Amino acid sequence: MKKVLVAIMAMFCSMSSFAQYSSGGFSLDEENIYWGVRFGMTAASLSGDLDASSKVGMTLAGVVGLRPSDNTPVFIESGLYYTERGGKNGTYDVVKRAPEGSVTRVGYNILEIPLTIKYGLKVSDQIAVLPFFGPYFSYAISGKTKQTVKGTTESESVGTFDEKKACHGGLNRASMGLKLGVGAEYNKIYLELGYQFGITNIAKEENFSGRSNAFFANIGVNL
Repeated sequence: MKKVLVAIMAMFCSMSSFAQYSSGGFSLDEENIYWGVRFGMTAASLSGDLDASSKVGMTLAGVVGLRPSDNTPVFIESGLYYTERGGKNGTYDVVKRAPEGSVTRVGYNILEIPLTIKYGLKVSDQIAVLPFFGPYFSYAISGKTKQTVKGTTESESVGTFDEKKACHGGLNRASMGLKLGVGAEYNKIYLELGYQFGITNIAKEENFSGRSNAFFANIGVNL
């Protein structure tokens, strides 16, 4: 299968053509499609009234990318990601189900579809660097929250999306945000680092705000 990760240095906007460059498979002189897999970690947190520090989770994904034009090294990438999100050591007193100062661990798992735009930059004959940005859309498929039982020192586990039992008032399953970062490829091996900013309010409780954010680091291959 033809290699698929490409990068060429665009020096001036007026350049009319690019020399061919090949890393793991990108080819800048023709349109092409590539496939890839990703494995990595997230350090997710909650901001706003839902204030909780970072919780480490796992990421698994399959991706597909397209270079729509042979004139510029621009790639459009999407895929399906399974990601663990949430936060820990949060303090909530929203629906009065936990006393102020309770330590809460919020966890949930999402399916995510990003739509990122990547720009290929040539570093050497074998290394490509690809900064990227774009929106993502996600839906939570499961989740548990660990919280202190009101008036005691005991803890309980409840559904993260249960507005009647969760001390944070429950979370919405659907959300969206902005993803940005930079990837690098050597041969077919791909590495990326980035950050995801939550845009939509995931808190169910009225007049209460919450955003899901996450630092991510992934490794994978492109074919």
